[in-house]
Amino acid sequence: MEQEDQKLEGGVQTTPQDVPLQKKTSKRKIGMLLGSVFVVLVGAALFYFLYLEHPSRQALATVNGEKITLAQFNQEVAKVENPLRDMVKEEPEKFVQELVMRTLLLQEAKKEGISVPARTYKDTAKDALPPDLALIAEFMKKKFSTPPEVTQDEIKAFYDLFKAQMGGKPLKEVAPALEQLLRQGKQQEMVERYMKDLRQAANVEINEKRLKKIAIAPPDSNTEDEFKKALGGGKPVLVDFGANSCVPCREMRPVLNELGKEYTGKASILVIDVYKYQNLAKDYQIQLLPTLIFFDAKGKEVSRHVGALDKEKIVSKLKEIGVGT
Repeated sequence: MEQEDQKLEGGVQTTPQDVPLQKKTSKRKIGMLLGSVFVVLVGAALFYFLYLEHPSRQALATVNGEKITLAQFNQEVAKVENPLRDMVKEEPEKFVQELVMRTLLLQEAKKEGISVPARTYKDTAKDALPPDLALIAEFMKKKFSTPPEVTQDEIKAFYDLFKAQMGGKPLKEVAPALEQLLRQGKQQEMVERYMKDLRQAANVEINEKRLKKIAIAPPDSNTEDEFKKALGGGKPVLVDFGANSCVPCREMRPVLNELGKEYTGKASILVIDVYKYQNLAKDYQIQLLPTLIFFDAKGKEVSRHVGALDKEKIVSKLKEIGVGT
C-alpha cells in the first residue's frame, strides 16, 4: 500500500504532500525569470532612448559612415559670432553641408597620413588654427603644392581682353602680375573641382527632417500692408529695406527694435524684406542692402542712406525730419 501511495517524479520518490510545494517553487522561479527579463528589456530601452537616441547623439548627417551629431553641430555653431550664429540656426542645412565637406577633407587627410608640423617659437597662439582646420590646411597645401602652368598665350589673351583696364601699361610691364592672377584663378578652379568630385564620390546622408526640427524661425519683418498704413499714418517713417540673409541688415535689427520702442507714437520704424516684397524694392529702386529711407509725416521720401547706420546717426536723421524725442 505504501508503494501505491508513492510516485516517481524525475527519478525522485515523492509523496502527494510534496507536489503542491514543488509547483509553488516552479512558479516562483518562472516569476523571477520573467522579472529578470523585464528588467533587462527596460534597461535596454532606457539605454537606447536616453543614451543612443539622446538629442545630442542624433545624427544630422552621415559621411562615409561617420556621424555628424547634434552635439557637434551645436559645438561648431557656438564658435560663430552673431548675427551669423542666428542665421546659421535659421538655415542649419547650409552649415551642415560645410561640416560635411570638412569631414570629407579630414577623412582624406587621415588616409594620406598627413600630420601638422610642430609649432615653433615663431608661431603665435593668435595665428594658430584649431587642430582639425590645421590638418585640412596642411592636406590642401600638399595636395595642391604644384602650381598650375600659365602660358604666354594665356597672358596675352587676358591682356587683350582687359587692355582698357590696364591704364595704358604695356604687356611686358603687367605680365608678371597677370601671370600670378591667372595662376591663382586656375588653382582655385582645381580646388573647386576636387571638392566637387570628392563630394559626389562620398556616401553622404542628410537628415533633412531632423534639420527642420532644430531650425529656429527667422526674425519677423513688416508686411506691405503695414508699410502702406504707416505712410498714411500722419507720422514720420523710417524703413529699412533689407533681408534676413544680409549681415549688415541683421546687425542693425537690435538698433531698429530699440528705436521702435523709444519712438512709439512719434514715428514708425519698419523693416521690409526685399525678397518677400520685390515689388516694393522695385518701386523704391533698391539696389544695395540695407537701404534706409526716411519719410516725412505726409509719406514723402525726404532722405535715404545706403548701408548700415549706427543709432546716433539714425536719431539725428529722425530729428531732421521732425521727430521729437
